Amino acid sequence: MTGSSQKAAVLTSQDEDFPRWYQDVLNKAELADNGPVRGTMVIRPYAYALWEHMQTAVDARIKAAGAENVYLPLLIPQSYLEKEAEHVEGFSPELAVVTHAGGKDLTEPAVIRPTSETVFGELMAKWVQSHRDLPMRLNQWANVVRWEMRPRIFLRTSEFLWQEGHTAHATSDEASAFARQIHLDVYRDFLQSMLAIPVLVGVKTDREKFAGAVTTMTCEAMMGDGKALQMATSHELGQNFAKVFNINYTDSSGRSQKCWTTSWGSSTRMIGGLIMAHGDDHGLRIPPRVAPVQVVVIAVKDDDRTVSAASALTDSLVSAGVRARLDVRTDQGFGRRATEWELKGVPLRVEVGPRDLERGEYTVVRRDTRQKLAVVGDSAVTTVRDLLDVIHSEMFAAAGDRLVQRTSDVGTVAEAVDVSATGFARIPWKVLGEHGERELNAHAITVRCLQTIDGTLPDGETPREELMAIVGRSY
Repeated sequence: MTGSSQKAAVLTSQDEDFPRWYQDVLNKAELADNGPVRGTMVIRPYAYALWEHMQTAVDARIKAAGAENVYLPLLIPQSYLEKEAEHVEGFSPELAVVTHAGGKDLTEPAVIRPTSETVFGELMAKWVQSHRDLPMRLNQWANVVRWEMRPRIFLRTSEFLWQEGHTAHATSDEASAFARQIHLDVYRDFLQSMLAIPVLVGVKTDREKFAGAVTTMTCEAMMGDGKALQMATSHELGQNFAKVFNINYTDSSGRSQKCWTTSWGSSTRMIGGLIMAHGDDHGLRIPPRVAPVQVVVIAVKDDDRTVSAASALTDSLVSAGVRARLDVRTDQGFGRRATEWELKGVPLRVEVGPRDLERGEYTVVRRDTRQKLAVVGDSAVTTVRDLLDVIHSEMFAAAGDRLVQRTSDVGTVAEAVDVSATGFARIPWKVLGEHGERELNAHAITVRCLQTIDGTLPDGETPREELMAIVGRSY
């Protein structure tokens, strides 16, 4: 049986049932499993290695923007959340509350953090005293709990991993500028330059924005089936939380002023986005820059010369900075091994067999296109490194082409409903408006974001009537 026929036997095709395909990939590629409590997930080693590469890249960008990492408690006094009415109302259906601990009822219930805005608010009120303490830019890597009624691994689970950043500033302009910097220079740049996923940047409508925010910015991506996935968000909180938690500072004239705050976050949902944006009927296709294994070198036969050559090539690749792995499991059939690595989405597969060595070359297989290349042995390392960059660029371009081809300009709500069956509709907000948004919601369609007419992130001065709405079905 060939690799392709084996693959067809284990995965549902995307055209047949995209959600089933997604679940098949999670299981067959050994990415994750269901946790013992409904709605929770277990992240398996291969997916966690992927998350570590993603986390490292995002963290470096956050630190370059000037934020520092902290860690805050998992448990939050319920009274903290109740201080900000809109915030607690937005999260109340998802809260998990601890009422009993240490063998007795708690004097005050504690909420397992759904996010840490309120704790950051309390601490910033304590830590910020003078204008010299500003800006305060903090970030936390942690887990959060939001009780999920319809869980789907990596997309919506009751517990997930994420980072959440929180800042306090002296002025509205400074807070706004920093939130935009995070959104564009951290999130958009990471998603496009590391995950090879083109994203639409824009602001959420009042109906869709984060509870307690003045403005919510979002990065929206199109999945393989034409649905949207929100990949990261940034929020300008104005002085809402500063007023509630008394986050004040003394300015250079000695007067007390309210701070302006922001928050922003991304999560393990990005793993789900990567799977659905790039995967095909043969499994995962992982962009090289975040791939746990960038190249797998497979010894085709169990003979000393073949195994030695495969091992030497692997060592050379590793020395050149490539994340390479050697597969010498020759007790298993070659086709089965090739299929396994294809399913796991390793960007490049190098096959080393007796016939290859006789010709003085290797067979290199691209996972993204499944194209086979004959590479001269002496140039293998250079060729592989160059191919990894080519693969990233072409994966990004292919995802971009899909986004363009499946986004249509429309002029009515009815047209937007029709287009949203297979992709995104783009409609002027002055045509859609809040009434049209409610009509779309009745069809399980949402406004993913509002953009300027040329597709850029609007600023606070841009009138809503001049913006375009991107609408579609979503995960």
